[in-house]
Amino acid sequence: MALPPIDDATRTELEAAAFRRLVAHLRERTDVQNIDLMNLAGFCRNCLSKWYAAAAQEQGVDLDYDGAREIVYGMPYGEWKKAHQTEASDAQKQAFAAAQGPSGP
Repeated sequence: MALPPIDDATRTELEAAAFRRLVAHLRERTDVQNIDLMNLAGFCRNCLSKWYAAAAQEQGVDLDYDGAREIVYGMPYGEWKKAHQTEASDAQKQAFAAAQGPSGP
């Protein structure tokens, strides 16, 4: 099946809707730790926050990393970390280190 023609404005709206759903899903799944996301998918909430901040800067919007984190996490990062982050297990740390390779992230 061929992809339907989509104009730029509609494509942007679809991408924005998918992004909002991804952020909502990550906010709901506080049981999924960032290290698990990194180990399985190669990105996490912090990566998404960095990408968001970079996109804002490209558009001339004065939004720093902490502000972008608050958008992605739905609260200040420190609050989220206290409420939901657990200590990474040795196995998680080893998987993360192995995925990064010798040169690191």
